[in-house]
Order: sequence, then structure tokens, then C-alpha cells
Amino acid sequence: MGETDRQSLVERSRLRLRTGQSELRQRFLDDDDAPYLLRARCALVDEVLCDLWQALFLAPEMALLAVGGYGRGELYPASDVDILLLLPAVPGADLTSRVEFAVALFYDIGLEIAPSVRTVADCAQAAADDLTICTALLEARPLTGDGAPFAEVCRKLREGLDRGTFFDAKRMEQEERHRRYQDSPYALEPNCKEAPGGLRDLQTILWITRAAGFGDSWEDLARHGFITRDEEEQLLRSLAFLQRLRCHLHLHVGRREDRLLFDHQTALAGRMGCVATATRLASERLMQQYYRTAKMVTQLNTILLQNIGAAISPPSEQEPSPINERFRKTHELLDVVADDVFERRPAALLEAFLLMQQHADLQGMTARTLRALWHARTLIDDDFRRDADNRRCFLGILQQPRGVLHELRRMNQFGLLGRYLPNFGKIVGQMQHDLFHVYTVDQHTLHVLRNLRRFLADEFTHEYPLCSELMSDFPRQWVLYVAALFHDIAKGRGGDHSELGAIDAAEFCAAHGIAAEDSELVVWLVRHHLLMSSVAQKQDIADPEVVGAFARTVGDERKLVALYLFTVADIRGTSPKVWNTWKGQLLEQLFRSTCRALLGGGEAAVRQGLIEERQQQAVRLLRYFALPDSVHQRLWKHLDTVYFMRHSAEEIAWHARALHYRIRRDEPLVRARLNPQGEGLEVLVYTRDQRDLFARLVGFFSRAGYTIVDAKIHTTRDHYALDTFMLLDLGERGDDRDMISYVEHELTDRLRRQGPLEGPGSGRLSRQVRNFPVQPMVTIEEDEKGSHYVLSVSATDRPGLLYTIALTLAAHGANLHTAKISTLGERVEDTFLISGGDLRETANRIKLETELIERLKL
Repeated sequence: MGETDRQSLVERSRLRLRTGQSELRQRFLDDDDAPYLLRARCALVDEVLCDLWQALFLAPEMALLAVGGYGRGELYPASDVDILLLLPAVPGADLTSRVEFAVALFYDIGLEIAPSVRTVADCAQAAADDLTICTALLEARPLTGDGAPFAEVCRKLREGLDRGTFFDAKRMEQEERHRRYQDSPYALEPNCKEAPGGLRDLQTILWITRAAGFGDSWEDLARHGFITRDEEEQLLRSLAFLQRLRCHLHLHVGRREDRLLFDHQTALAGRMGCVATATRLASERLMQQYYRTAKMVTQLNTILLQNIGAAISPPSEQEPSPINERFRKTHELLDVVADDVFERRPAALLEAFLLMQQHADLQGMTARTLRALWHARTLIDDDFRRDADNRRCFLGILQQPRGVLHELRRMNQFGLLGRYLPNFGKIVGQMQHDLFHVYTVDQHTLHVLRNLRRFLADEFTHEYPLCSELMSDFPRQWVLYVAALFHDIAKGRGGDHSELGAIDAAEFCAAHGIAAEDSELVVWLVRHHLLMSSVAQKQDIADPEVVGAFARTVGDERKLVALYLFTVADIRGTSPKVWNTWKGQLLEQLFRSTCRALLGGGEAAVRQGLIEERQQQAVRLLRYFALPDSVHQRLWKHLDTVYFMRHSAEEIAWHARALHYRIRRDEPLVRARLNPQGEGLEVLVYTRDQRDLFARLVGFFSRAGYTIVDAKIHTTRDHYALDTFMLLDLGERGDDRDMISYVEHELTDRLRRQGPLEGPGSGRLSRQVRNFPVQPMVTIEEDEKGSHYVLSVSATDRPGLLYTIALTLAAHGANLHTAKISTLGERVEDTFLISGGDLRETANRIKLETELIERLKL
């Protein structure tokens, strides 16, 4: 073929593909028919490739095959076109050159070709060696060329395929794939093809059934009795939704992309017909539909794998062991004695999960039991929920010493938990695009329960020793599990979810006959489950007045212990990025301080006693360094009561040790050390007070790669700044020791030179932040004494945020006393205690609020 002919052929084929695919795209956008689009794109590519094949005059004994998804007849808008050029024998130099020319031509016309060239013998060997190739060949179909090589490949594939081995391999492949996605379909940005509950789970079933000879369609599975007609319809609906979603995703992005990234969710929601409501974003409604579809796929995938596996490799004959008249043990699995057990006795729906907890030798449920549970879930209605025996059984599940989390997860997976607690059913698959929670509401709830149960496990006592100790001594621990189920149950309804959830919890406790003392605790916990984290992260918990107010709200030690345990479990159940040791320290400090406050004595006595206790302990610590007993007096005479209230004894001793002979120095002093309580650095800055000092310090720490989680800003009686910062490493560079000398030397030099302010380095915003920015909120409120103001800021986290706040405060002449920096995923909630400037005038406070909001907008 001459170059002119080649170019003409390429141009004609490229135009044909481009025109055809454009027409298919428009038709899909008009009618939303994904199956037609997948088939029609296959047919279009078939025609183009076959015409090219004929024009190339390749060896007549060769064959062109479609394999993989293309062979299956499902060609998504941006999917690769998997082809196999099949040769009867090893080609010579001339044929090799012509094959290479053909492959190059396929690329030139604009197809994303994934080609392979093999002989019949190569195919047989590759299928035996590589599970992926074996699977692709199972779906091969001939396009053009000699049919004999293809028939030979099919024969050899059948002869060499062991269906039991193939089943085990595909099952293990799926398990490994699921592990890559944390065994959950509920990721924030799930992969609609590869993640659990995605298209690949459906394809895996059909690969196995085809290899086992049970057919290659859902209709064939129903005909062989592996699924019912109802299940077939549900699978087809799930498949149709996932196909539509993936087609829209490919067309929206303009390339192959299977992740439902934040960047695309809003646009996809519009394409899929999801409309925002007063309380829900359109993207949240789309994702809830996706999660529920993925959940359905995982349910049926689990049932089918067990059923098909039993058909391929029947278990050895073993007489079932009776458990009661409804259930028996078969091969270490819970089995129903008859398919209609639940129809005859609906109460057995909950009994099945209770038996799983009570019989440690049971390793799971048979596929028959799972299917029966799933189909019978609609038997849980108002009459079922009102039944006293069912209520006792549900409480019994929560009260068992083992298996609470596992069985609640299983109940949720198969739709029974949401049927028994209808309001819980509304939060199943509900995503919260608040850049804080990375799980759906139901999965977050089960994570909280997991964390509470984890406090009881001996193997995890090293993680949070205090929590483990408190949990093991807590009477009726199941009460906390009830609170966990209800603490976020009202999310997405509008209004205060804590108050609405408390109403649901009160109704549940009354209906289930829970004792008044325990009912009160459950309702109180649900109503106040955010209180402790808010006080610890936003208020000055070194102030006895703050602790006293918190103690009055809590009221007694049992509520305090319950709230502390619940708060730790709740924060850790939101996102792996949200929890850190610093938050753990704050919560424990607040817990211990409140314990002391609950013992009585009044705030004034507590305040004075606390200061004296800290001073005495600081003096004892100084003695370890062989310093005179009076050494601390040189510094302390320049400090006021507020200083001793806000700093721990260990910090007071550290400051005295570093400053006792440098009280009147003109040069700035910077000292850094590893945080004695955990990760990060603690930095002491002592210098003559100066304008813009906080902004200068914030800019330096940000450029050094640290984030400030706590700042204690103090001015001595003779006008020296004595500031302490707690820093965490943003870059996770490892050992903070390497940064100590850098921070001390470089920051001292910058404070000495007093050069122009240096802002923080620039940084990129994450995709989450770009697509779901937090609307900035700023409030300034007078404190109870009327001498200071509490500035609260909620905004999207980003480089330079704290520096912007510092500059704005400085411009208004505001003095900063403390800063509580709280990072919640991609959102910050910072609280500052400020005074001075022109803040006493309401108009000036409003002006500062307005300026901050404008500067914090993305």
C-alpha cells in the first residue's frame, strides 16, 4: 500500500469514527440509553476495524478477535479497544512487518487500541500462566479473518480450564481488589468500576459462571437457580445505573476516568437527573443513589459467590447440627432449616444475628440464609417493631459480650438495620460533603461503634489506655452503643441534628423499656455529643471558669466518662486525617480538669488551688536541673495570674529554666523542643513586644512547613512577649529533631533583623476544597467579664489562612491573647481571644468581621 493510499484510508476511517462517535454521544445525551451506546460503539468499531483488515490484505489464515470488554460487547466512550491478532503459527519477517503496520494503522485512526499478537499455542500458554489473559480470552469474539484459529483457541481454553481453580483465583483476585479500596464501597470518591460494589464485581460473577459452564448472562444464572427473577431484575437495575454513570463520567471528563472525583460529582448529578433540595446537595443525592446501588451489588455478589462456589465444589457430606427448630449449623455456617423460616416466624430475622453472637463456632451464614434474610427484610414493619419480643431481641444484640459490631454491620449490609430503625435507613449511603467526614453517615456511625468496642479489646489497650480503663469499668456499656446509633441519625433532615436525634433516641428508649437512668444518659449523649470536642478545641480549658461551666453542663461523673469515651470514638470515626495526639491531649486534659471540678470547691477555690498546684509542681521540676529553689522568682514576679492559668506546670518550669537569667535581654530568644506529650514541636518565643509579631511568627512557621495547633500569647508586666506555640509537621518529614536548630536559629535571626513581613509560601488547594469550599463564618462576642472578645472563624483550610487573620487583626490594633487552631479535614475552626484596638464599638467589630469574611473567601 502506497503512502497516499495509506493516508487516504486513515483519514476516511478517522472521519468515520469521529462522526459516528459524535452521533452516538448526542443520542446518549438525548435518550440516556447506556446499553445502546455500549453496543453501538462496539458495532461502529467492529465495522471500521473489519474494513481496515480487508484493505490490508493480511494473511488469510490470520484472525482478528475482540477481547476483554470489547469482546463482551461493552465499549464505554473512553475505554480501550482490546484486540487480539491471532496467528496459526509463529510469523516470518514479512508477516511480522505487515502485522506491525496494521497495529500502527489502528492507532493512527484515533482508537485507543490495546493490541496483542499471539499464536494459538501462545494463547493456550498465556491463559495457563496469567489469570487476566485467561479471563480476556473467555470473552473473545471473532471480528474477521479465518475462523479456524479462533475455534482452536476456544477448544484449548476449555480443555485447560479448571473451573474450581478459576473460581478460587477470581475470588481471591476480588478480595485483593477490595482490600485496595479498604473493603468498602463507601469511599468519598469511589471508583465505579473497581471498588467494591462497582461494575467489576458484576463482571466477576459472569466470568465465573461462563468458565463453569453456567451461561454468560443474568438470565442464565436465573435459569440455573442461582438467582431469583426478582434478584435478576435488581441486578439489571444496578447494572443499568452503573453503566449510565460510567458513560456520563467518560463523556464529561473527555477521557477514561472511573473515579467519582469531587471535581465531577456536581456535573454528574445534573446529567443523572439529581436535583438539590433544601437540605441536600444534588451531588449528595447522586452519591447516596450510588452507595445504595453498590450496597445492592455487594449483597448479591456475596450470595452468588457462595452459591456458585458450592455448585462448583460441593462441600463434603456433613450432617447439619440443629441449633433450634429454625436454625442449624452447616459447615460452620448458620443455616435456616427451610427457605420460608422467616415468613413463618418473622422474629427469627433478629434471632439469626443473636445466634451468630452466641455461638462462637459459627463462621458466617450460608448463602441460603443470607438470601432469605434479604428477601424477608420487608417483613420488618410497624407491627414487627412494636412486638415486645423483637424489641428485647434487638437490645439483646447490643448487650452481647461479642459480635456486636460484626452483626450490626451484617444487618446494615443486608438492609435489616435500616428496616428496624427507619430513620437509620434514611442515612444509609448518605454522604456529607463537609470536608470533615469521609464516610457516609451510616458507615461513620458504625465506625464510632467500632471505636467504642475497640476500647474493650485487650490487644488495643496500648492505643488509648485511659479510654480502655474507663470503658472496662463503665456499667452497662451497651448504653453507649445505643447513643452511637442515634448520634447522627438526623443528619440531612435540616435543623439541629443533635436535637432531632435526641428525640429519636428518647422514643427508642421508651419503646424498648430502657431504665430511666440509662435513657437519660443516652438522650443527653446524643444531644451533647459535640460539646466536649467544641470546648476542648475552641475554649481556654486552662481557665477554671471554662472548666466549671463545662462541669455544670455535664453534671456528674458517669456522664463525663460517657461523653469523653464517646468524643474520642466520634472524632476518630470521622476521618483518618482529623485525629491527632494533640486533640487527644486536649480531651484528656479537659476530662481530668472536669473530674477535679466535679469534686466541688467552687471556681475561686479551684482557680487558686490550681495555680498553687502548678507553681509547686513547676518548682519540683526545676530541682531536677539542679537550679536554686528561688530561681523561678526572677521570672514569676513579671507574670500575672492569667499566665499561670493558661500554662501547665511543665511549661512553666521550661520557661523559667530558659529565661531566669535573660529577663531583661534586648535580643529575642527562641527555644524549640519536641512536644513532651506527643508529636510535633513546642516553640517558645521571648522578645520585646513589637508590632505585627504574631503575623511574623505565623508566616515563618507556615514557610517552615508547620501548622499551628495551639498558641498561647502572653505579655509580661514589663512588656515582653512570652509566646508558646504547638506545631505539627505538615510534610510528615519524620524526625522533628532536625528542625529544632533551624527554627531556633532562623526565627531568632528574623526577629532580630525586623525586616519586612514575609508571608507564607504558596500552596495548591486540594480538589475537595476547590469543589466544596466552606462558606467563611466569623463572629466576635464579648466574654463574660467584658474585658476581652472571642473571635470565632470557620473557613476552608489553605496556605496563608492564619497569616491573613493575623494581618487583619494587626490592622485593627487588636491584641491577641490565645489562639485555638482546630483543623477538621479541609475545614478550620479557629478561636482567638482578643482585646484592645477599636473593638468596644459595635460598628468596628462588624467592620472587622466583614473584612475577615471577604479575605477568607476562596
